[in-house]
Amino acid sequence: MLTRYRTAGWAAFVAISVSVGGLKAADADAQNGSDDDRRHVVLQGQSNFRDIGGYKTLEGRSVKWGEIFRSGHLSRLSDDDVRRLGELNVKTVVSFLTEKEIQAGGPDRLPKNVREVHRPIDSDTGLAVKILKARQTADFSEVPPSLNCDIHRLLSRDARDEYSALLRDLADGDNRPLVFHCSHGVHRTGTAAAIVLSALGVPWETVRQDYLLSNDYRRQEVERRLEQFRKQAAQNQGVTPDKVDMTNFEAFYRLKGEYIDASFDEAIKQYGSMQIYIRKGLGVDDKLLNQLKNELLE
Repeated sequence: MLTRYRTAGWAAFVAISVSVGGLKAADADAQNGSDDDRRHVVLQGQSNFRDIGGYKTLEGRSVKWGEIFRSGHLSRLSDDDVRRLGELNVKTVVSFLTEKEIQAGGPDRLPKNVREVHRPIDSDTGLAVKILKARQTADFSEVPPSLNCDIHRLLSRDARDEYSALLRDLADGDNRPLVFHCSHGVHRTGTAAAIVLSALGVPWETVRQDYLLSNDYRRQEVERRLEQFRKQAAQNQGVTPDKVDMTNFEAFYRLKGEYIDASFDEAIKQYGSMQIYIRKGLGVDDKLLNQLKNELLE
């Protein structure tokens, strides 16, 4: 069954979740070490599908493996990929994609009997227009490095209903294992993962490291995209590719910890702390938080 939710004031966010990634994050997930291999679910049709289990909380407990997964769009999964999701026993997929994105990229390919929950997140801000224009023209002069931070700040403020509903989904064992995703598993999904892990008591530095793993898993895809931009920009500017200034391109497509930190800073600005943001901003009471921890921590 498809459950539909709308966020008032979000109508053009389709372009905000453009792909981001690239450089290997040297500090990524240091506390978990070899868990990285277990974390990454290798799929032919989606490079950024991963388990967010195994992370340690401030109380010394661990997030359970095999219960919560984050991803990019699942429309290009192969038959083998679909079987892999079946082996993971996925019961629910929560999509933050808009109708426009689904029409353009196609619906998710999923095993039979998986419950699909549709909670589109989009935006009326001018950010989406700037990003879409930059991608179409290979002119990123109006897309400064700070734009990623702006996106995460907006999501923390304006997608609270969607993120609150996700926490409620996760608290119900009948919904799990659960996958949540957007287009590339970066902005909307990255903010969602940060909120879920924070609600479970995972320290922010670990949240940050999880965010940066998208750089690892999407490296080849992003490098191809940047090379395409370099060639197109060179043609537009009438110069050789080595003369193109790639600063803004690379800043946008290669994640930095400060990008997701902006969501943390926004929570503090609005509510004083991430935990108060979760309680008051998302309307999650102690009963639900305790249920989440009891269900998802060991």
